[in-house]
Amino acid sequence: MLTIAPEVEMLARFGRALADPTRCRILLALRDAPAYPAELADVLGVPRTRLSNHLACLRDCGLVVTVPDGRRTRYELADPRLGHALDDLRTAIVAVATDRTCTDAETQGCC
Repeated sequence: MLTIAPEVEMLARFGRALADPTRCRILLALRDAPAYPAELADVLGVPRTRLSNHLACLRDCGLVVTVPDGRRTRYELADPRLGHALDDLRTAIVAVATDRTCTDAETQGCC
Protein backbone atom coordinates (compact mmCIF):
# COMPACT_ATOMS: atom_id res chain seq x y z
CA MET A 1 0.00 0.00 0.00
CA LEU A 2 1.31 3.44 -0.97
CA THR A 3 1.61 5.90 1.91
CA ILE A 4 1.31 9.60 1.18
CA ALA A 5 3.60 11.84 3.20
CA PRO A 6 1.73 14.35 5.40
CA GLU A 7 3.42 17.23 3.57
CA VAL A 8 2.12 15.99 0.23
CA GLU A 9 -1.42 15.68 1.58
CA MET A 10 -1.25 19.21 3.01
CA LEU A 11 -0.03 20.62 -0.31
CA ALA A 12 -2.77 18.77 -2.17
CA ARG A 13 -5.36 20.17 0.25
CA PHE A 14 -4.00 23.68 -0.33
CA GLY A 15 -4.14 23.08 -4.08
CA ARG A 16 -7.76 21.93 -3.92
CA ALA A 17 -8.64 25.05 -1.96
CA LEU A 18 -6.93 27.24 -4.57
CA ALA A 19 -8.63 25.39 -7.44
CA ASP A 20 -11.73 27.57 -7.10
CA PRO A 21 -11.49 31.27 -8.03
CA THR A 22 -13.94 32.30 -5.30
CA ARG A 23 -11.88 30.56 -2.63
CA CYS A 24 -8.76 32.26 -4.00
CA ARG A 25 -10.48 35.62 -3.71
CA ILE A 26 -11.55 34.84 -0.14
CA LEU A 27 -8.01 33.85 0.86
CA LEU A 28 -6.57 36.98 -0.74
CA ALA A 29 -9.14 39.14 1.06
CA LEU A 30 -8.35 37.48 4.39
CA ARG A 31 -4.65 37.95 3.70
CA ASP A 32 -5.29 41.68 3.95
CA ALA A 33 -7.40 41.52 7.11
CA PRO A 34 -9.81 39.30 9.05
CA ALA A 35 -13.44 39.74 8.00
CA TYR A 36 -17.01 38.82 8.76
CA PRO A 37 -18.96 36.72 6.24
CA ALA A 38 -21.44 39.50 5.40
CA GLU A 39 -18.57 41.90 4.64
CA LEU A 40 -16.79 39.31 2.50
CA ALA A 41 -19.99 38.57 0.56
CA ASP A 42 -20.46 42.27 -0.18
CA VAL A 43 -16.83 42.93 -1.12
CA LEU A 44 -16.56 39.85 -3.32
CA GLY A 45 -20.05 40.13 -4.79
CA VAL A 46 -20.88 36.56 -3.81
CA PRO A 47 -24.25 35.40 -2.42
CA ARG A 48 -23.97 34.72 1.31
CA THR A 49 -25.00 31.07 1.05
CA ARG A 50 -22.37 30.40 -1.60
CA LEU A 51 -19.76 32.26 0.44
CA SER A 52 -20.71 30.20 3.49
CA ASN A 53 -20.05 26.98 1.56
CA HIS A 54 -16.63 28.22 0.45
CA LEU A 55 -15.73 29.36 3.97
CA ALA A 56 -16.70 25.91 5.29
CA CYS A 57 -14.44 24.29 2.70
CA LEU A 58 -11.53 26.55 3.64
CA ARG A 59 -12.15 25.90 7.32
CA ASP A 60 -12.30 22.12 6.74
CA CYS A 61 -9.01 22.37 4.84
CA GLY A 62 -7.48 24.10 7.85
CA LEU A 63 -6.68 27.30 5.96
CA VAL A 64 -9.04 29.64 7.81
CA VAL A 65 -10.29 29.74 11.38
CA THR A 66 -13.30 31.29 13.03
CA VAL A 67 -12.99 33.71 15.89
CA PRO A 68 -16.11 34.35 17.99
CA ASP A 69 -16.79 38.06 18.39
CA GLY A 70 -19.88 38.54 20.50
CA ARG A 71 -22.81 37.32 18.43
CA ARG A 72 -20.79 37.35 15.23
CA THR A 73 -18.05 35.13 13.85
CA ARG A 74 -14.97 36.57 12.21
CA TYR A 75 -12.83 34.64 9.73
CA GLU A 76 -9.07 34.90 9.40
CA LEU A 77 -6.20 32.93 7.94
CA ALA A 78 -5.24 30.03 10.17
CA ASP A 79 -1.63 31.18 10.17
CA PRO A 80 -0.11 34.51 9.05
CA ARG A 81 2.44 32.57 7.01
CA LEU A 82 -0.38 31.56 4.66
CA GLY A 83 -0.62 35.19 3.57
CA HIS A 84 3.09 35.23 2.81
CA ALA A 85 2.76 31.91 0.96
CA LEU A 86 -0.08 33.31 -1.15
CA ASP A 87 2.02 36.36 -2.02
CA ASP A 88 5.03 34.22 -2.90
CA LEU A 89 2.96 31.81 -4.97
CA ARG A 90 1.18 34.62 -6.81
CA THR A 91 4.47 36.35 -7.58
CA ALA A 92 6.09 33.11 -8.78
CA ILE A 93 3.14 32.18 -10.99
CA VAL A 94 3.07 35.62 -12.60
CA ALA A 95 6.83 35.48 -13.17
CA VAL A 96 6.80 32.14 -14.98
CA ALA A 97 3.46 32.02 -16.75
CA THR A 98 2.21 35.47 -17.68
CA ASP A 99 1.27 34.39 -21.19
CA ARG A 100 -0.50 31.11 -20.37
CA THR A 101 -4.14 30.26 -19.95
CA CYS A 102 -4.97 27.16 -17.95
CA THR A 103 -7.57 24.95 -19.61
CA ASP A 104 -10.06 22.68 -17.91
CA ALA A 105 -7.92 19.95 -16.33
CA GLU A 106 -10.58 17.26 -16.74
CA THR A 107 -11.19 17.73 -20.44
CA GLN A 108 -7.91 18.94 -21.91
CA GLY A 109 -5.17 18.52 -19.36
CA CYS A 110 -3.72 21.34 -17.34
CA CYS A 111 -1.40 24.06 -18.56
